[in-house]
Amino acid sequence: MNVRFAIASDLHIALPETIDNNANRFHLTQFSIPALEVVLQHLNTLNLDFLLLPGDLTQDGEIVNHQWLKTKLETLSYPVYVIPGNHDVPSLKGNKSSIAFQDFPYYYQQFGYENPESFDYTCALAEGLQLVALNSNHFDEEGKQLGCLTESQFIWLEDTLSRLRDKLVFVMIHHNVIEHLPDQSNHVLGCRYMLDNASRLLEILDKYQVKFIFTGHLHIQDISTYKGIYEITTGSLITYPHPYRILELKDNQLSIESHHINQLPEVENLADFSKQWTADRSFPFMIKMLTSPPLNLPFPEAQTYAPQLKNLWADIAHGDKTFDFPELPPHVNQYFKLFGAIDREGKPQAIDNQHSIIIHH
Repeated sequence: MNVRFAIASDLHIALPETIDNNANRFHLTQFSIPALEVVLQHLNTLNLDFLLLPGDLTQDGEIVNHQWLKTKLETLSYPVYVIPGNHDVPSLKGNKSSIAFQDFPYYYQQFGYENPESFDYTCALAEGLQLVALNSNHFDEEGKQLGCLTESQFIWLEDTLSRLRDKLVFVMIHHNVIEHLPDQSNHVLGCRYMLDNASRLLEILDKYQVKFIFTGHLHIQDISTYKGIYEITTGSLITYPHPYRILELKDNQLSIESHHINQLPEVENLADFSKQWTADRSFPFMIKMLTSPPLNLPFPEAQTYAPQLKNLWADIAHGDKTFDFPELPPHVNQYFKLFGAIDREGKPQAIDNQHSIIIHH
């Protein structure tokens, strides 16, 4: 098997008339279209076998943004496979400007959803290589959005995987299945990025010896593992450090290489601009982190520490960084060290951006 493919996640495509002009907006949606154009320009030179887009294709499910992206993807010479993110189907019924939940597959019939009646699909990517794409967006009785899989999806998945035992399987899903941040499932800021029934999904993947999950949603570059299963989450094209990945599958090895958009027609040094943009908007986020469990710091104390942590999220998003804030109290510093790229022994490990994984059959 000799396959080359790419991953770009959380594109948050926003045509100019749909951009939210809130000054505190975290996402650089004004660059969503130029950023994608730059990436596609690069990918179009690579003789790719396919491209994976693990959700949040649009800013907020706008009809015009889905239409724009669909038209753009139709111009590519290689297959593209998509799944919805929470932003793509923000409501069950939709409204005059954004699509209804059930409309999503109809926009992307050429990009995985050959049967638009179903939100999950499987298809051959190459000989011996199969994609299983899962929708993780659902709604409760009150219309509140959930990140989970349903009973019928688990039944479909088991049935599908039981017939793919002789193939290498890639699972693509928007929500995180393996934690990428310390105690992510239980943290007030991290839990909403996790699949609610992640442990059940992992059990099934382990049973059928599926080794690779590709996710987005969290906007960070990170590779995490559980029982020999790798979850490769890819950061967002519209937030620092504007990454995308190019992967090669060759001789029982998956090689992962990360690239970053460094400049756009509007911004010469995109990395500096967007790191500063993130730092300038980090204060409320850091206050929440400092005052929430497990730290539970009083607000006045949190206020004094938050400015010293203004680059923390950007550095987490970059991947492969280690942290040390000796000016903070030891227990606070100790906690933030856990967010670094470290192995189980606490030693630095740089696997988030460039990595090679041997595939054992």
